[in-house]
Amino acid sequence: MNDASSPARSGLPAALGAYLIWGFLPLYLIFVSAVPPFEFVAWRIIWTLPLCLVIVSLRRQWPEIRAALGSPRVLATLTASAALIGINWLVYIWAIQTGEVFAASLGYYINPLINVLLGTLLLGEKLTARGWAAVAIAGAGIALLLGGALTTLWISVTLALSFGAYGLLRKRVPVGALPGLTIESLILLLPAFGTVAWFASTPAGASFGHEWSLSLLIVLGGALTAIPLWLFAVAARRMAYSTLGFVQFLSPTIVFVLGLTVFHKPLLPVQLAAFVAIWIAIAVFVWDLRASRTPIAT
Repeated sequence: MNDASSPARSGLPAALGAYLIWGFLPLYLIFVSAVPPFEFVAWRIIWTLPLCLVIVSLRRQWPEIRAALGSPRVLATLTASAALIGINWLVYIWAIQTGEVFAASLGYYINPLINVLLGTLLLGEKLTARGWAAVAIAGAGIALLLGGALTTLWISVTLALSFGAYGLLRKRVPVGALPGLTIESLILLLPAFGTVAWFASTPAGASFGHEWSLSLLIVLGGALTAIPLWLFAVAARRMAYSTLGFVQFLSPTIVFVLGLTVFHKPLLPVQLAAFVAIWIAIAVFVWDLRASRTPIAT
């Protein structure tokens, strides 16, 4: 798949692929729940980088990586995006491991609202009256949580803000999807090794290497990290950012269903009310897209 080199190609297949993988990711996290969140994020980074390096070599993208590393502005932007995605991973994994599945799902329902606001305020994308109505309805759903689910609201807001800002930075930085992800992994590599070394020095030791099955699952985390982030970065460069945000509803919907059917988590009335408000907002925005015949790809 080409990314920045073929901007005319639709970003929709890449977006759907990324959000399907992210939607079913909690099922994978069940099998690695014995690994502490900080350590697991570190292993994700460590095993993401080799896969990126192999693909970069096969696609002969080393000149693009060297050019990006030679630009202080690009490197600073990728450092910021690396920090944002690291925070996002940590909060998400912690939320799933502690059973806050609905808070995690809600965070990615809120994220389209963040994307719309960022796309409108910072990228000059236009929003119709119906689009603003969708934003207002979703905002009302978030406000409901202030009264009944304040203790988990920080999870949802952190996930939405960190990933919204990450996508914005990746859309604006002049580097391809895979080279950008490779550089982000390089930036995070030293903190990742430091984290793994610290866990190895504890009485329990590092999780990797004790059981072959768990070790293989940890290695698999590299592919499950690199592939959807690569697809997302491709989509972010090809699609209107506000449109991309509302394609994202697929992932939190899957997580929501998993919360009910696999994790068997009780849904608080205020959480249900917030979900309903945001579902209505999504319906209004999709209606607006169809009515105005907004193109999927740009």
